[in-house]
Amino acid sequence: MSLPLWGIDLGGTKIEGVILPSLNDPNPIIRTRIDTESAKGYNHILGQIKKLVHLMQEQTGIAPQRIGFGTPGVLDPVLQTMKNCNSTALNGMPLKKDLEEMLNIPVTLANDANCFALAETHWGIVKEKFPTAAVVFGIIMGSGVGGGIVINGKAWNGHHGIAGEWGHNHLDDSGGPCYCGKMGCVETVISGPALQKFYAGLTGNNLSLKEIVLLYQHNDEAATKTIQRLTHYFGKAVSVVINLLDPDVIVVGGGVGNIDALYNNGRESLKKFIFNNRADVPIVKPSLGDSAGVFGAAALVASLPDNYQ
Repeated sequence: MSLPLWGIDLGGTKIEGVILPSLNDPNPIIRTRIDTESAKGYNHILGQIKKLVHLMQEQTGIAPQRIGFGTPGVLDPVLQTMKNCNSTALNGMPLKKDLEEMLNIPVTLANDANCFALAETHWGIVKEKFPTAAVVFGIIMGSGVGGGIVINGKAWNGHHGIAGEWGHNHLDDSGGPCYCGKMGCVETVISGPALQKFYAGLTGNNLSLKEIVLLYQHNDEAATKTIQRLTHYFGKAVSVVINLLDPDVIVVGGGVGNIDALYNNGRESLKKFIFNNRADVPIVKPSLGDSAGVFGAAALVASLPDNYQ
């Protein structure tokens, strides 16, 4: 008999937990959240996680045997400490070790993009429309740009723990310096803030991305140039992923992923850059909404053996 799946999505402002009956039954037994209060430091975040786990156990009577955690960065496979976290209190900390000692159960960690890709594979748009897909690339385009890879239903983390991090491939120097210390990363060109910065450079007006898209729909010249920049460089950036990985389906989440031009003009751009005479790979919007992160965390433990440590 399979154990219920526990997943926790560790965000900068909230920590969300879910218990699912099984991989085949994604109807939550419980789904709840508490504030992260990350400004209070690393040990406080650990305490909030413990508080949430106890709350879920009290309300359901189900004790966790293992928990999957979606994290805002990655666990370095060699150093066993966290890196690349926008919740900076986690960086350099042995989160997996500390969680296992605190909760006295095994845990497994993956970044939020991997969890997104897992959830859409097992329960979302991939399951609905592309059930035979073996390789899925999940994209999150919002305040940053990230990616996750799922192969045969399992997240692929890679030797350094950075598999799927296409947001920090070099794209174009016009993006300027990136927080990672490099120049012209994908994130500096086609993230939401990067597009807003480009529009402001053309007009002197600081508008939200939603406002820019609305102006684009009304044929505003600067907004049109901004969205054209997005679709051109989206195709160029994704072509690198396809040339290397050639996934069966690409799922695009995040606020920028809601822009319809990606799925027509962006695909036309892709055709110009891909090492092929056509671009057939489905590029689709997700279907799970804000459930993807925490559901994907639960999916992390679905394929682990009972004696996993």
